[in-house]
Amino acid sequence: MNTGADTEVWVTGLGATTPLGGDAPSTWSAMCAGENGIGALDDEWAAELPSRLAARLRVDPATALPRTEARRLDRCEQAALVSAREAWADAGRPAADPERIAVVIGTGVGGVLSLLGQDDILETSGPRKVSPHTVPMLMANGPAAWVSIDLGALGGALTPVSACASGAEAIATGLDLIRLGRADVVVAGGAEACLHALPLAGFGRMMALSTANDDPAGASRPFDARRDGFVLGEGAAVLVLERAEFARSRGARAHGVLAGAGVTSSGGHITASDPAGQVRAIRTALRSGGLAPEDVGLVHAHATSTPQGDVAEADAVAEAVGGHPVVTATKSMTGHLLGASGALGAMATVLALRDGTVPATRNLDTLDPAIDLDVVSGRPRQGAWTAGLANSFGFGGHNVSLAFTAARFDARTAADL
Repeated sequence: MNTGADTEVWVTGLGATTPLGGDAPSTWSAMCAGENGIGALDDEWAAELPSRLAARLRVDPATALPRTEARRLDRCEQAALVSAREAWADAGRPAADPERIAVVIGTGVGGVLSLLGQDDILETSGPRKVSPHTVPMLMANGPAAWVSIDLGALGGALTPVSACASGAEAIATGLDLIRLGRADVVVAGGAEACLHALPLAGFGRMMALSTANDDPAGASRPFDARRDGFVLGEGAAVLVLERAEFARSRGARAHGVLAGAGVTSSGGHITASDPAGQVRAIRTALRSGGLAPEDVGLVHAHATSTPQGDVAEADAVAEAVGGHPVVTATKSMTGHLLGASGALGAMATVLALRDGTVPATRNLDTLDPAIDLDVVSGRPRQGAWTAGLANSFGFGGHNVSLAFTAARFDARTAADL
């Protein structure tokens, strides 16, 4: 068994449920079509919020699960389980030793809807009405735990909680587990579902959210000169990662290759973006993937649509890689999925390399003059790229960059597939 930094890791399965679609293919198709997943919040509880916008899931994940199963899961856990089952099926349900299968599902806040909902029940109806499933529903490790139970994975169930970088850090952890020889297969990704008055009020008080309430479809506008904040979204995305040697032995096919990852901390302000930490993450990802800056043809930007954050990332990309890659920011369509956003960005990067299509950034009418990048707008960009980066950055100074390469179908690999 080959292990170590030169171990090739394939992406063999993809699954997602997002504001654009109930699975990975429909989400990707909608991204390439430039569709909008953001709408107005007309719920009574949102009436006094300064930002009454959200990117809700296109398909309720509870409808994809048996009712008895859905009732004991938080919405975040439902989304994770639906996505993981899709990814596992897409990978061909790898018949690996259960002790060599691990699960890593990140989340920013976990089952906050259950926490707040059951607290309301406690206050209005008393402790005897609180659900006996409350603790498993609210715990942040719930998504990873349920997925590991569902798949019978005995190689570890891990939960990175690193704000908006959680999903990307989960994938980076999956890479480490395989390269360290601790797993042959890792189901990795992120999940989030926290569309509630409290998170929206909190982000609103930070002045982080868009207040373009009269134009939901145009509210999320990464890199645009008129951007005024992000739109909160919900969803999940999951990748199946496999040691290439194992994947070949079972006749699997690769969507792409996870070549490297960089994880850094900024050690500075709790919420402000830090270009220096982002540069280190990107350079680490390239170095661990054996890539040079000139190899990078595309970048899926974290780009949440905040005035300061987008500029900081643009500066970091320009410094670490240069201005030659094409750049996309799909949060313009999905909103910001917090702990799931990095996993969805990773999926989009893999598919962009596989299909030779980079989705256009929606709502980019006038590129901010402070941003010197080739940001795709208007229509998707077609091409043949060898490598791409997916960036994710989170409150607390969490910086993650993932490096992917197109699947290499050389004569030996093609014969085995």
